Amino acid sequence: MKIYIAGHRGMVGGAILRRLQARKDAGEALELITRTSSELDLTNQVAVAEFMQEQRPDQVILAAAKVGGILANNTYPGQFIYENLMIECNVIHQAYAAGVHRLLQLGSSCIYPKFADQPMREDALLTGTLEPTNEPYAVAKIAGIKLCESYNRQYGTDYRSVMPTNLYGPGDNFHPENSHVLPALIRRFHEAAQEGLDEVMIWGSGTPRREFLHVDDMAEASLFVADLDPEIYGANTQDMLSHINVGCGTDVSILELAQLVARVTGFKGEITTDPSKPDGTMKKLMDVSRLADMGWQASIGLEEGVAETYQWFLEQDSATIRAK
Repeated sequence: MKIYIAGHRGMVGGAILRRLQARKDAGEALELITRTSSELDLTNQVAVAEFMQEQRPDQVILAAAKVGGILANNTYPGQFIYENLMIECNVIHQAYAAGVHRLLQLGSSCIYPKFADQPMREDALLTGTLEPTNEPYAVAKIAGIKLCESYNRQYGTDYRSVMPTNLYGPGDNFHPENSHVLPALIRRFHEAAQEGLDEVMIWGSGTPRREFLHVDDMAEASLFVADLDPEIYGANTQDMLSHINVGCGTDVSILELAQLVARVTGFKGEITTDPSKPDGTMKKLMDVSRLADMGWQASIGLEEGVAETYQWFLEQDSATIRAK
């Protein structure tokens, strides 16, 4: 089987690639296809069309996306909606045009309304107003779900979508301005501990609650869903409601998360909050009962996962970390 992994250098794509490579090393007949962004610009329709026609993979895993935290989403909304829409349209359509029957698209929990009932069920999609701070990104990811559903309905393809909660782990982006909350906290508390600072201030009130899933769990869940027998997958989805939530089913407050990161990094000072900064959605917890009923659940605890991620951070070259 020829599998194209789009976004293999990203945190999630890299974790999926590692698992597929392990399968290949164990004797499974797989041909794994990858391209860097410099080798293949996924926003370029002509380039993607030529690539798909040349390679004609049996399956596509779409893990490529432009991602970032609240600050990045607020600063670059045009880039976030344009690049993600173009990536999805090009990869999904050109996969279909090249005869690819199986495709797995990775999305985000931000697709759900700001005031969705908690925990968020798959059928909360399109039932309310989105969180303004990441609406452009969310609209693009919703479009990706509907692209897959529409192609399935019209062309009989088997294009599936998984919606992960907040992800973290080895390979994450630790940039001080463009990273998500957990890697940003790891970097800030690490630097504060190294410099002997007495205080670290975190954005917002610290009261919003978030769910976090280790990227290795996400990779495992993605391949679990991709490998499901069509009858099992179809029995747990609908034509117009085909995406699957992926999470661990528990959440923590941002302040509790900061306290955990402080323990892991050895920071001994005070943690303060800055309520003048945006909190975003106050609670985001995924209902993962559908995936659990199909036989999968997360296995990596948050403190264990953060400690592993921090160790990975420490092992990276300092210049590499600064560039991310």
